[in-house]
Amino acid sequence: MPGHVARRLLRLVIVPVVVLAAATAAVAFLEQTLGVQNASSAYLVAVVLAALVAGTGGAVVTAVGSAAVYNYLFTEPRFTFAVHDAGVLLSVVLLLFVGIVVGELAALQRQRADAATAREREARALFGISRSLATRESMGEALAAILAVIAAEAGLDRAWVGFGAEPATEAVAADTGNGAPPSPPGRIRVLQRAPGDQPARWVLVQRPGGTRSTTRGDTYRVRIEASGEPLGSIWAVRARDLGEPDRVQTRLLAGAADQVGQALSNDRAAAQRREAEIARQSDALKTALLQSVSHDLRTPLATIRAAAGSLRPGGPFGDEDRRAGADAIEREVEYLDRLVRNLLDLSRIEAGALRASRDVFDLDDLLARAVHSARARLGSRTLEVELRASPVEADPVFVDEAVSNLLDNAVRHTPDGARLRVTARDQPPDAVLLTVEDDGAGVPDALRERLFEKFYRAPRPEDARRSGLRREGTGIGLSVARGLVEATGGSVAARRSELGGLAVDLVLPAYRRRTAEGAAPGAPALEPPTAPAAATAADPAMDADPLGIP
Repeated sequence: MPGHVARRLLRLVIVPVVVLAAATAAVAFLEQTLGVQNASSAYLVAVVLAALVAGTGGAVVTAVGSAAVYNYLFTEPRFTFAVHDAGVLLSVVLLLFVGIVVGELAALQRQRADAATAREREARALFGISRSLATRESMGEALAAILAVIAAEAGLDRAWVGFGAEPATEAVAADTGNGAPPSPPGRIRVLQRAPGDQPARWVLVQRPGGTRSTTRGDTYRVRIEASGEPLGSIWAVRARDLGEPDRVQTRLLAGAADQVGQALSNDRAAAQRREAEIARQSDALKTALLQSVSHDLRTPLATIRAAAGSLRPGGPFGDEDRRAGADAIEREVEYLDRLVRNLLDLSRIEAGALRASRDVFDLDDLLARAVHSARARLGSRTLEVELRASPVEADPVFVDEAVSNLLDNAVRHTPDGARLRVTARDQPPDAVLLTVEDDGAGVPDALRERLFEKFYRAPRPEDARRSGLRREGTGIGLSVARGLVEATGGSVAARRSELGGLAVDLVLPAYRRRTAEGAAPGAPALEPPTAPAAATAADPAMDADPLGIP
């Protein structure tokens, strides 16, 4: 006999006996001690209590027992079930009738209260499952929380979730027990869904080739599906004496499986959307890169090809033409080298692969190569340099590349005769503000922040087009400059220049000399400022005056 049936029968026996004994003692006290003529109504209390505790069956048993006990102990003739007084007989019958009716009503109210409590617990459990899936950081954590809920609510000894198209190939994703889950036995109970609003039911299935059960309970399986596609199963082991899960527990298991399946389907759809968006952005990036680079490659290559013709021996060109051709080739090769370096830096920034190697440098040494290279491309423009700031802690290569890009951008977008300026000053408490600005046409406020987007090129004013400015560029120089400066511990922002054009501010960490008292224990001491290797190029003009400051 299943354990839950035995417990129910035991309750039907024990509860009526206990309440009948208590009620009989109360009736005896009322009639024999207090002199109450007919205290049989006290048995109604026993019937109600039995109904509340043992249900309708307990109420009926208590009502029949009350009538029999009262007739046997308290009506004449006593200690016999014979009834000679019609009034007493009527009282016994009425007691039985009222007891059954009251018991039914009490039992019905108890059933309603139990049903409401069960619905509340079911709603809370389903809410907990939904919340675990909605707020999950990973599916594994959500499944662990879900299994804990259904194991507690459905009285499961163990529960686990496996993902796979077939039960034999499912991979366990979460488990409430320790060690490997038991192999599915040959006989399992599978939840069979019914169409419409019909309740699901458990079907005993004999699995071919299944193993003998190694657990003391029955094994249950609920399929996890999405759009008819099998995704896995919720497995459970439940003690045999508990029987099959009731309707509320079955709905909870089915609801958990449905929500997990829907979450998996949503995750798969989201992953597909992300992949499609990544592919779209990748295609757009490739297209923008090809469009930007192809033009900027053709122009210098055409210049190099034309200049190379002037270098052929025996040609109609003199020494001055050959020198001009060599200068043009060198200038365009330098531009191509800078373009390739920007593309490589952009890919490293996008991949998060930049690793700064910071050291302490004076700004005049740190910016020597970038300023010298910019002076060679100025034409009739003027470049003012005023560096009155503390040494900085930065990566020399990153800062050199960033400033070179900013100066190149200023030269490219200003007409001949324009004024460019590089200044630096301390920005308390521990930073240096380095600014590259010009007096060109500038950029509207609404578009200024977009300057640092990849492949974005601000529209040129009409007068700038007529003035014959240089090529527009690829639109990655400022984006690379920001990425390099941020990688070395600084920040970059654009604003309107006091000269009237565009100003780009670089905030770099300032060097503060550490004293013996202020140094952190075990912290390595910083060396005094030294010139970077990149700033000591083999250029005689740079040895005497690196930045050209009189």
